[in-house]
Amino acid sequence: MSGTSEGPTPAADLDRSAVTESDIDSTESGLLVNRPTAYRSVFAAAPLAMAVVDGEGRIVDANDALGALLGGGTAGLVGRVASDLLDLVSDARTWHAYREVLRGRQAKLRCTRRLKQPDGRSLWAQVTVSPLDPDTPGVLLSVADVGAHRDLQARLRHLQMHDPVTRLPNRTLFFERVSAALEAEVYEQSGTGRIGLCYLDLDGFKAVNDTLGHRVGDLLLAAVAERLTECAEQAGQTRPSVPLVARLGGDEFALLVEDSTGTEQLADLAESVLKALQAPFDLAGHRLNVSASIGVVERHAAGTTATGLMQAADTTLYWAKVDGKDRWTLFDPERNAHLMTRQALASTLRPAIERGEFRLDYQPLVGMSDGRLRGVEALVRWDHPRFGLLSPNRFVALAEEDGSIVPLGRWVLATACRQARQWQLDNPDDPPLFVSVNVAVRQVWDSDLVADVAEILAETGLAPHLLQLELTESAVMGSAGRPLQALQALSDMGVGIAIDDFGTGYSNLAYLSRLPVSVLKLDGSFVRGFQYEGAGSPPNPADQVVVEAMIDLAHRLGLTVTAECVETSAQATRLRSIGCDTGQGWLYSRPVSPDRISELLGTETYAVGNP
Repeated sequence: MSGTSEGPTPAADLDRSAVTESDIDSTESGLLVNRPTAYRSVFAAAPLAMAVVDGEGRIVDANDALGALLGGGTAGLVGRVASDLLDLVSDARTWHAYREVLRGRQAKLRCTRRLKQPDGRSLWAQVTVSPLDPDTPGVLLSVADVGAHRDLQARLRHLQMHDPVTRLPNRTLFFERVSAALEAEVYEQSGTGRIGLCYLDLDGFKAVNDTLGHRVGDLLLAAVAERLTECAEQAGQTRPSVPLVARLGGDEFALLVEDSTGTEQLADLAESVLKALQAPFDLAGHRLNVSASIGVVERHAAGTTATGLMQAADTTLYWAKVDGKDRWTLFDPERNAHLMTRQALASTLRPAIERGEFRLDYQPLVGMSDGRLRGVEALVRWDHPRFGLLSPNRFVALAEEDGSIVPLGRWVLATACRQARQWQLDNPDDPPLFVSVNVAVRQVWDSDLVADVAEILAETGLAPHLLQLELTESAVMGSAGRPLQALQALSDMGVGIAIDDFGTGYSNLAYLSRLPVSVLKLDGSFVRGFQYEGAGSPPNPADQVVVEAMIDLAHRLGLTVTAECVETSAQATRLRSIGCDTGQGWLYSRPVSPDRISELLGTETYAVGNP
C-alpha cells in the first residue's frame, strides 16, 4: 500500500481546539506495547483502522483493521514510515502539521488522502493523527475509508449544480466556473488571458409554454441544450478546451469560453448556435421553430469580474432583442457608456428638478420685414453636476418616458412667463415680447395644462397673448379628445398655439384648418435649402416653391409663419421675399441668457450676427 498525490489533494484540516498543556508536554514513557493486555486486546479488535507511531515517525504497532484496509496484512506495516505509507509528505502544509503533532506542539491533524492499494485500486481515506497521552511518546494514527461518503457528496453536488430539465450546469456552477476563470493565478498561466461569453435566450419561448404547456416547453429546452452542447463540442475540436454550456434559468443559456482567442472565435460560436437552432424541433407531435437572441462579450480577464461580465452580457442580449431578435450582437463600450449615461440621467431627473439644476436660455424671434425683436423661445438646459450643461435633446425624451416632463414643464412655463413679465416691467416704453414655450403631449394627458397655464399667468401677471405654446406637428395633427379640447381652451384664453417642425410629420393640411393654431414654424430642413450665397451649386427651385406654397396657405388660413434655423443673409432675403413673418436662428442669435435679451430690447433694428 502506498500513498499518492494523484488527483486533487484537499488541504489539511488543522484542529487546534483541544490544545492543552498536557497535549504539548511529552515524556519518554513506553508506547502501546507496554500497555496491559486488555488495552491491547481492545486496540487489536477495534473496527477502526489504527496504528501507533513512535516519535521518529515509524509504526510500532497496527491493528488488523488497518492491515485489511491498506491490504497486505498487519505484519508488513510494523517498522514502516507512516508519512510515506499514508502520503503525508507530498503536501507541504500537511507534512509540517504532522511533524508538529509528532513533536507534541500541535493537538491533532486531520486530512483526506487518496491512497493506492497493492492491487492498483484507489482509496479515499481520512487520516487522523493525535498524541497518545502526556506520559507516552508517539502518536495514535487512525484511518477511515471515506470513499462512499465522498461519492455521496459528489452525487449530491452534481444534483445541486445541474439543471434537472437539461442536465446542463446551472447558474450556481456557471458562476463558480466564471469566478475561477477570472482568478489571477488562472488567467496569468493561460495562453491568452482572455475570456468570452455568449449569453442567449429563446425568442418567443413563452408562447410555447402558454399554448402547448410546460411539458412541451421542457422538452424544447432539453432539445435546445443538446444542440448547444453539440456546438460547444464542435468548437472545442480546434481549441484547447470545450466551451461550458449552462442553463441559467427559464429559457436563458450561456456558453463560456475560457482562454478565448478573440472576438472572432466568439462570433463564430454565436453564428453556429444561430444556425443550429434554425432546424425545426419535432417534439411530442409538434413541430416547433425557435430562434435565439445572443449577447456576445469578449475581453481581457484581468480587471474583469463575474458580475461585470454578466452585466455586459445581459446588456448586449437586450441590444440583440431591440435590434430585431434572431441575431447576435457584440458588446460595444461606447454604446454601453451612452446607455449608462442615459440611465444615470433618468434616475436623477426628478431630484434635479427639486434641486433647481435647470435653467432657461432664450433665442430671439425676429420680424423678417423690419429686423426687430418680436419674441423669444425658451429653451431649457440642465446644469448637471457630473455631465455639465446638457441640451434638451439629452434629457427631454427621458423626462417624457418617466413622467417627470410634467413637473419640469410646469417649472419651465412658470420661469419663462415670470421672465417675460419682468422684461415688460423693466422696459415699459417698448412693445412687450412674447415668450414661446415647448409643450410635450404627455403634459396635456398627465396634467391639467389649462389650469396650470391659467394659474401661472395669474401669478406672473403676463397677458395670455404674450404666451405661445409650441407642440410638434406629429403631436398636434390628428389630435382628438382631451388634447384637442385643451388646445381649444388655451386658444380661447388668448394663448397662442404654434406647430413646431412643420412639414416633417403628417402634413395633414385639410385637418390644419380645424385646429386652434395661430403659428406654423417651418422645419429647418426647408430653410437649409435656401443657403446658396453665390458659390457652389444653386438651390433647388422646388424648395422655394414648396415653402412659398406653405406660407401662402398659412396666410390664407390666418396663420403666421416662423422659419427656424436661419443662418445666412441669403436665406433671410429669400424668406422675406416670399412673405415669411418671423425668423429664428444663428444669423440673429444663438440661445442666450435673460440678461443678454435685456440688452437687445429697445434695439431699433436687430443686429445681424449677435452672439
